[in-house]
Amino acid sequence: MSAGHPRALTLIRHAQSAGNVANDAAIAANRAELDLAIRDVDVALSPLGESQAKELGSWFAGHAAPDVVLCSPYRRALATAQAALDAGGVDTPVRIDERLREREFGMLDRLTRVGIEARYPEQAAARAFLGKFFHRPPGGESWADVAARVRAVLVDLRLDWADADVVVITHQAVIMLFRLVLEELDELRLLEIDAANQIANTAVTRYEWTATGVRLAVFNDSSHLTPAETTDASDLPAAPR
Repeated sequence: MSAGHPRALTLIRHAQSAGNVANDAAIAANRAELDLAIRDVDVALSPLGESQAKELGSWFAGHAAPDVVLCSPYRRALATAQAALDAGGVDTPVRIDERLREREFGMLDRLTRVGIEARYPEQAAARAFLGKFFHRPPGGESWADVAARVRAVLVDLRLDWADADVVVITHQAVIMLFRLVLEELDELRLLEIDAANQIANTAVTRYEWTATGVRLAVFNDSSHLTPAETTDASDLPAAPR
């Protein structure tokens, strides 16, 4: 395909994971660390998350099958993709793209705010000084680092999937950084949007390209879920937003 841009780009957050549940439990109990003994990449969906992923199938059933489905390599994202596509009767293959993975938290992985402040007070102070967007924990990534990944993905979409309907199943921070790049936001505006909007599990965000440019058609739409099914807990770690 010639270089151009996709026709549409749909960004979907994974369904509720066991990590989201552990995160909520750790915060409620004021614990330093989440009760998880596995790698973040291996965290599965919760029982509710499995149901959410199937309900997401109704969104796919109501739209034309995408030309390509790109997915984070994390288990919770892949499980969301497969369950939703199966439920929606879509047979588009899922392509893994490591650049769509969750932000890496490094030494702060699995720690709550209480744990970070107790074990690594210098990191808590650094984050307070630098801000959420630019703070990079040792061994981890800043939001700016993830933005660089997103920019690389968008270059490939222009080259390989011009005029295509693209679906991406990924993580909350990654979706926010697609907004940064596609809407040419600055740090302050992005963080304002982030503070006001916790992206729900399986929520749909969609961009469409027209002759005049790209527009945000839908943001954080979880209408395929009932209120009782809707969850929006942060991904790991439970550090301050």
